[in-house]
Amino acid sequence: MENFVYHPAASRGHADHGWLEARHTFSFARYYDPARMHFGVLRVLNDDIVAPGMGFGTHPHDNMEIITIPLRGQLAHKDSMGNAETISTGEVQIMSAGTGVEHSEYNPSATEEVNLLQIWVLPNRRNVAPRYQQFPLLIEETNRLYQILSPNSEDSGGWIYQNAWFFRASLSAGTSIDYELREPANGVYIFVISGNIAVNGQTLSDRDGYGIWSVEAFPIACNEAAQVLIMEVPMGFE
Repeated sequence: MENFVYHPAASRGHADHGWLEARHTFSFARYYDPARMHFGVLRVLNDDIVAPGMGFGTHPHDNMEIITIPLRGQLAHKDSMGNAETISTGEVQIMSAGTGVEHSEYNPSATEEVNLLQIWVLPNRRNVAPRYQQFPLLIEETNRLYQILSPNSEDSGGWIYQNAWFFRASLSAGTSIDYELREPANGVYIFVISGNIAVNGQTLSDRDGYGIWSVEAFPIACNEAAQVLIMEVPMGFE
């Protein structure tokens, strides 16, 4: 039985709204593929480009862990918890929607697009008090995993209500790193932001995704300089 799934970048759902160009790894909005609903509790992986001065008006969420990672530009955020922040490239935002929260997001630049990843993870606790977290992610060395989030509030970086760990890595051509699962029952979804890597014999390049499970560890070989997002998540719903 196969223990992997490969999602080429070109196979993602695509929506062009003029002010927003969105690509969806998993079914979202008008893009629906019954074979692409989620990877374990990883429900949404959207790669959005928002035009200058445009954005998402106030809208609600509940019982979802929402992670926003700007890859280029800035994103202004306001929510019903009273937060009014600007998230910049090199920062991460986490919002536990819990019992319910409303927020808006827009590009504050008059001239530059913003490109962001928005990720939704199903929580392991429902109806918690909504919470907001924002912090810098400094990738200072190549070929090293930098933790973005974990289930542990005492860890550096962020945390969410789920038994999940996220990492970013900047890899050099010709190198290889090993990823060891924090929980053997979890799966790992790898998203290539840029560059070219190989996992489990599969070559992956810009914006490709690859999920693997029923393993304890695996190598990530870098063919050309790469930026990689690694998401370890439970494969079942809790």
